[in-house]
Amino acid sequence: MSAHLQDAVVACFGDAHAGIDPELRPATRPEFGHLQSNLPLRLAGPLGLAPREIGTRLLDAVDLGDLATAELAGAGFLNLTWSPAVLGEAVGDLLTDPHLGVPTPETPQRVVVDYSSPNVAKQMHVGHLRSTVIGDSLARVLTYAGHDVVRQNHLGDWGTQFGMLVEELLGEDLHDPAAVAGLDMSELLALYQRAKARFDDDPGFAASARRRVVALQSGDPTTLALWQALVEASLAEFETTYSRLGVLLTRDDFDGESRYNPQLPGVVDDLRASGLLTESAGAQVVYPDGFAGRDGAPLPLIVRKADGGFGYAATDLATIRHRVDDLAVDRVVYVVDHRQSHHFDMVFAVARAAGWLPDSVEVQHIGFGTVLGADGRPFKTRSGETVTLTSLLDDAEEAVAARYDNPEVVRAVANAAVKYADLSNHLARDYAFDLARMSATTGETGPYLQYAHARVCSILAQAPQQTYPPTGSGHRAVGTLSHPAEQRLALELTGFAPVVAKVADTLEPHHLTAYLYGLSTALTAFYENCPVLKADGEVRQTRLALCEATRRVLSDGLRLLGIEAPRRM
Repeated sequence: MSAHLQDAVVACFGDAHAGIDPELRPATRPEFGHLQSNLPLRLAGPLGLAPREIGTRLLDAVDLGDLATAELAGAGFLNLTWSPAVLGEAVGDLLTDPHLGVPTPETPQRVVVDYSSPNVAKQMHVGHLRSTVIGDSLARVLTYAGHDVVRQNHLGDWGTQFGMLVEELLGEDLHDPAAVAGLDMSELLALYQRAKARFDDDPGFAASARRRVVALQSGDPTTLALWQALVEASLAEFETTYSRLGVLLTRDDFDGESRYNPQLPGVVDDLRASGLLTESAGAQVVYPDGFAGRDGAPLPLIVRKADGGFGYAATDLATIRHRVDDLAVDRVVYVVDHRQSHHFDMVFAVARAAGWLPDSVEVQHIGFGTVLGADGRPFKTRSGETVTLTSLLDDAEEAVAARYDNPEVVRAVANAAVKYADLSNHLARDYAFDLARMSATTGETGPYLQYAHARVCSILAQAPQQTYPPTGSGHRAVGTLSHPAEQRLALELTGFAPVVAKVADTLEPHHLTAYLYGLSTALTAFYENCPVLKADGEVRQTRLALCEATRRVLSDGLRLLGIEAPRRM
């Protein structure tokens, strides 16, 4: 369509305007057709002509053949309407394409998606929800779009707290790593609370805990064995949570900070050798170009602290080197709270200055806003404590349990409510956690999309035989789309491949949630206006084909959000 309009511009106004983008957009209302362009308005200034005159001349020159019809509207808008035959052919193409029109990239990228990142020996809480849900969806979309995706869960499994925890275990006569590995998360939390209280109140214990950190870093066998047991106990809990939430992270994806500990001295040495390292108040720092404080003074990235310990920056730099040198990535996506944006900007700048992050590798920090409570403040329990992820999921299941008998459906709907509410918001925005709204089966919610999928599955299940074509059959089985509701549904179906490509490029899942909601509302209008099972002949076959195409797109689209698509609800 765009090429036809571009040809008309050249035919009317010459080669000087060749290649101008018609900027076709979906029509805002049905009476405006399917697509709109403000091309006459944008050409009015350069040509010195009235927009409507430009539009009239373009309509006279454009040759759309049997593709579509066009008309001039308003002050200078072109309204275009696809022909029913073209829409029917597009639906037929979806039915014969197992990948629903999403093309395979000519040069697939190897992409690391870094997300979730809980801390060992601590419960996952509401602060981990967005990173986990967003990262999982982005990894799914990038994989579906044809890229080689490496999921990495950068666990907090190293540092001062482990000296404190191991010292507490030994003080409580817990020497057996197997027994420690069997602790559940409530026991780990209690252990942490006891150790922290002693660390804060007992200078002798605090000194012992610091010595224990040195022992851990030095490879002391007893300390390492208990540390590994703490990690093992935590990983078991994390796996349970990921399974419950329907997240694809597995043990193979865990990438702890401890992996990089042996490499940290080399990071410092190499930065020093490259002339980037500077000493500041005993610490080893780098001053990357372009970063300054409010007073205008250069800001340092602390690589090694004055006490000899390594900060997060050193670990993050070592992680970049591993991903570039060992994993051979083309793109790295960090799904981390927006409050870390400045830190990542500085880390990326230092890595590029050191030559560890070549220009050919794209790095992106996908920051996100905060989950808020009904009071507009960060989501907390009534007692003011951070909400654990387990309790949040419990509440979601309780909110939907009264409507469904099947426990598996309850879990699927609860997860859909939580995930869709998170993903449908623009990443940078905070949003309020409102279970009553999120779990409704009407309105823009995850359960509404699941209900749409279950409804279309019910229609297909009642068909006495499969009159729509199986994937890959080469048979389209789509006749004339005569009803406006059929045409609208078909038009929505054609938008799946473009929106997947858009999310893979922009890493903004809300485009996909908005698309699936629009498809579901188009299905509702189709269901209300176009009888399927009571229709006959070609009309029945065509409507069944529309239903099957919709089922496939909804099923795959929900899966890309990490949401199950139940056949019954």
